[in-house]
Amino acid sequence: QVQLVESGGGLVQAGGSLRLSCAASGRTFSSYAIGWFRQAPGKEREFVAAIRSNGGDKNYANFVKGRFTISRDNAMNTVYLQMNSLGPEDTAVYSCAAGNTMAIVRTAPDYWGQGTQVTVSS
Repeated sequence: QVQLVESGGGLVQAGGSLRLSCAASGRTFSSYAIGWFRQAPGKEREFVAAIRSNGGDKNYANFVKGRFTISRDNAMNTVYLQMNSLGPEDTAVYSCAAGNTMAIVRTAPDYWGQGTQVTVSS
């Protein structure tokens, strides 16, 4: 019902910034909580950030440490992940996911995007 497409990944120098976008094609996008996850080669996928459907509640992984900001523009069916002060440890494929609740999106999302590569050089 919801198709998610990530964009905005790329190669950035350490200390730099990147803004990822998660665009949805579904018509009920605004009712979903959206999360960002990342997966580095050979490692398990890990949670990065999530935002409630109305944007009023946001959760972040501890490693974010204030560097990342998740936001959404429901009118444009898009969720963003602004990433600042990036380091090589942030290198991973970043994917967005949708779920009916914050708990669901963090544990068992209903929909996944294909991911976008973020590479941070040292």
